[in-house]
Amino acid sequence: MTDESCTGCEIGRRAFLRDAAASVAAVAAALGLPAVALARTVAPAPRATPRGQTRLYPLPGHDGAVIDRDNEVILVRWEGSVYAFNLACPHQRVALRWHEKDGRFQCPKHKSKYRPDGAFIEGRATRGMDRFPIHREGDTIAVDVGQLLKQSDDAAAWGAAVLRV
Repeated sequence: MTDESCTGCEIGRRAFLRDAAASVAAVAAALGLPAVALARTVAPAPRATPRGQTRLYPLPGHDGAVIDRDNEVILVRWEGSVYAFNLACPHQRVALRWHEKDGRFQCPKHKSKYRPDGAFIEGRATRGMDRFPIHREGDTIAVDVGQLLKQSDDAAAWGAAVLRV
C-alpha cells in the first residue's frame, strides 16, 4: 500500500524553500544587509579529522549519540558497543533525530523509530539505519564514510559494523 499524500512532497518543499530563500536574499540585498548575516552556523560535534574516505572521532566516553552534520555521521556508544550510522533515514533520506530521554532515533518526517544499535522498531522504513564500517585506533574511532552498509543488502556486514568497548 502506498501513501499518495507523500508523492512529490520533497519536490514541492524544495521549490518553496528555494523560492523563499531567493526572496529573503533579494530583500536583504535591497536593504544592504550582508548575506553572511542570514547564514545559520552549526558547529560539528564531535570534531572529525578527515583522512581520505575515513573520519576519525574521539572514542565516546559514555552512552549516547553525537551527530556530525558536516559529514552526515551519527556516532553512538550504547551498552558497551560503538556504532557509526548515516545521518539519513533509510526510508526517504531525512535527517534522523536522537531522542535522549527515550534512548532511540526517530525520523521527523514519517516517524520511523530505531534502537540505539540502528535496528528498526516501527514506522514506514523497511530496514535498520544504514551503518558505516568502523574500527578502533587507540582512543580514536575510524569511520569509513566511503562505504555504506545497508541491512537489507548485506546483513552480515551490517551486523559486523560494531565495536565492543
